[in-house]
Amino acid sequence: MEISDRSIVYLQGVGQKRAEILRKEANIVSFEDLLYYFPYKYVDRSRYYNVSEINAEMPYIQLVGEIVLFDEIGEGRSRRLIGKFTDGTGVIDLVWFQGIKYVRDKYKTKTMYIVFGKPTEFAHECNIVHPDIDPIENAQQVANGFVPFYNTTELMKKSFLNSRTIQNLQFNLLTLLEWKIPETLPDYLLNSLKMTPISDAMKNIHFPESAEKLQQAQNRLKFDELFYIQLNILRTATLRKHKLQGIIFTKVGDVFNTFYHDYLPFELTNAQKRVMREIREDMRSGRQMNRLLQGDVGSGKTLVALMSMLLAIDNGYQTCMMAPTEILANQHFATIKEFLGNMDIKVELLTGSTTQKKRQKLLPALQAGEIDILVGTHALIEDTVIFKQLGLSVIDEQHRFGVEQRSRLWVKNRILPHILIMTATPIPRTLAMTLYGDLDVSVIDELPPGRKPIQTVHRYDAKRKEVFDFLRSEIRKGRQAYVVYPLIKESENLDYKNLEEGFETFKKVFPEYIVSMVHGKMKPKEKDAEMQRFVNGESQILVATTVIEVGVNVPNASVMVIESAERFGLSQLHQLRGRVGRGAEQSYCILISSYKLNNETRKRLEIMVNTNDGFKIAEADLQLRGAGDLEGTQQSGEGVFLKIADLASDGRILQFARDQAEFILQDDPELERPENKLLKNRLATLFRRKINWGLIS
Repeated sequence: MEISDRSIVYLQGVGQKRAEILRKEANIVSFEDLLYYFPYKYVDRSRYYNVSEINAEMPYIQLVGEIVLFDEIGEGRSRRLIGKFTDGTGVIDLVWFQGIKYVRDKYKTKTMYIVFGKPTEFAHECNIVHPDIDPIENAQQVANGFVPFYNTTELMKKSFLNSRTIQNLQFNLLTLLEWKIPETLPDYLLNSLKMTPISDAMKNIHFPESAEKLQQAQNRLKFDELFYIQLNILRTATLRKHKLQGIIFTKVGDVFNTFYHDYLPFELTNAQKRVMREIREDMRSGRQMNRLLQGDVGSGKTLVALMSMLLAIDNGYQTCMMAPTEILANQHFATIKEFLGNMDIKVELLTGSTTQKKRQKLLPALQAGEIDILVGTHALIEDTVIFKQLGLSVIDEQHRFGVEQRSRLWVKNRILPHILIMTATPIPRTLAMTLYGDLDVSVIDELPPGRKPIQTVHRYDAKRKEVFDFLRSEIRKGRQAYVVYPLIKESENLDYKNLEEGFETFKKVFPEYIVSMVHGKMKPKEKDAEMQRFVNGESQILVATTVIEVGVNVPNASVMVIESAERFGLSQLHQLRGRVGRGAEQSYCILISSYKLNNETRKRLEIMVNTNDGFKIAEADLQLRGAGDLEGTQQSGEGVFLKIADLASDGRILQFARDQAEFILQDDPELERPENKLLKNRLATLFRRKINWGLIS
C-alpha cells in the first residue's frame, strides 16, 4: 500500500481522536500528508546556556539541570504549577498553567533533564512557561543541532498535539518506514540535476543534520512541489492544444473594419495593437484560444475584448461577455452600445434582474442566432440560455467565478468557443506561471492617450480638515468623490473608523451635498439603486466598503479617499484607486491612516504614493504578504496551496522547474515512455483528489 493511502490513525501516538483533530485542523489524513507537513522554522539547539546568563530578551534557550521542587499556586483558572530548576549557576522557575497532573506524574525532582523554551518575565523574575523537557539520555535525539517548529492550532494544543508532539510523530513515521521514502523523481532526472534523494531530503527537513543538509533538503522539496504543479499545468495545456479543435476565424471582415475606421473613439495604444495581433493569431490557428488579458484599471481591455468579438461576428459566430456583478454587466452593456453607436449589431443584456417577459423574447432570438453579443452575469450559464453558434466567450475578473461555473459557459458548444479572460488585477510573473500557467498571457501595459496618472498622497487622521477642504473644492468644480471604509459596524477589538459613523460625519460636514452609502450587507436592489444615484450624478459623495472595488466606471469621480488605509493590502489599495482617473481630469487618491504604523504598513503606503504601476505593486504585495493572501488565488482552479515553496522568494526554482517540465513534455507529451511512468503515476496521485477542469478551463 502506498504511503498516500495509509491512514494516520494507525501511526503510533495518533489513534482515532487525534486523527480527527489532525484532519480538521491540519488536513493530515495519510502518512504522506504528515510527511509533507513541514516545519515553518528551525532553532539551533546545539548550544547549552547557564541559568545565570538568562534574560527575558533572549530567544529560545536550552539548559541542563534538575528540578529541586514543585509548588502549586492559586485557585481555579489562575492555578499554576511552578518547578524550581537549577544547574548550579542559578535558579529559574518553570511554569505550567495546563496539564498540571500530567507534569507532576511525568517529571521527578533530583533528576537530570534538558529544558528548552522561551524565557519570559513575570514580577521582575525570569521564567520559562510550558517548556519542553527531556531526560538527559535523549540528548542525541532532541538537542543535536537544528530543531524544527511546526504550526499548531489551539485545538491541537488542547489535545497535546503541540510542535514537539508533531516532531515525535514524524520520528515514529520515519522509523516505521525505515527512513526510506519511495522516490518521486525518475533516476535520469535525479542524476542530471544532481538532486538529493527524497529519503535524505525528508530526513533532513524534519531532523536536519547540518545547515547545509537542511538547505539541500529544502531545495529538493521546493523543486518537487513546483515541478509537479508545472508538469500538471503544462501537460493539460499541451493536451488541449493537441486534442481540442478550435473554431477557425479566417477573415477580418466588414464589421471589424467599419468599427476600426469609423467608430474607434481614439487611436489604439501600441500595447492594444500588440494584444490584438496575439488574439487574431490564436483565432485563426485552428486551436482553441485560452488567453488571459491582463491590464491595469483603465488600460482599455474592454475595447480589445469588443474588437475580438467583432472578429467572431465577421466569421458568422455569436459572442458573450460574463461579468461578476449586475452593476458591472450593465456597465459593459452600456460601454459596448456606446462604442458601437448606430452599427447594425444586436447587443442584449441578461442578468438576474431581466424580467420573464424580456427573457421570453431574448432566449428564442439567441437560439435563432439573431443576437450577436450577449452581455450578462452568471445568468448566462443557466441551462435555458442556448446559443446558435457561440464563437467567443469573454470573462471579466475571472477569479470571481468558480472554475466549474466558467467551464459550464464554454461547454455550450459542440466545438469549444475561444476564451478571453480579462483581469484588472496585475499578477506577478511567478504567480501567473502557477495560477494561469496553462493560459497564454497578454498584457496591456500602456494607458490610453489623455489619461493623467492619479496623484496619491498619504495623510494622518489629524489632517482630516485639510482633506475635507480639498474635497469641497473638487466637488465645487462639479466632480464627485468616493470614501472607502474597511468596516461596516464598530468593532470592539479594532479602533478603525467605521462606515456608519463615517456616513453621518460626511452628511454633517457636507450638508449642501447629497451623500450615498453602499456596503455588502445591503440588499442587491438597494445597493444598485444607491450606486446608480452616484453613477447618474445625483449624489456627490459615495461612502462605501470595498464593494466598489471592481468595475464601476464613473468618469466624473476624481477623488478616492481611503479611510484606515493601513487595513488594506497593496493590491486592494491599487484596485480602489483605479475607480478614479477614468476621465480626462486630474484625479487624486488620499490615503488616511493613524500615526501608529508598523514598518511593513509604512512601506505599503509609501509604495502607493510612489507608483501607479500595477505590476510593480503586485510584485511588492507578493514580497510583503506571500502568495496565500493574494486575492483570488484560492479560487483559481487548483489554487496555490504550497507546502514548502514560496512564490515571493522561489522564483528561480519555479522557472527551473517549469523549464524541466517543458523539456520532458516536448519529448513525451502524454508521459507514455517507460522512464516517465513514475511521473505519470505521481501526477495521478497528487491531483486525483481534485476534479480536473483542465481541459475546459
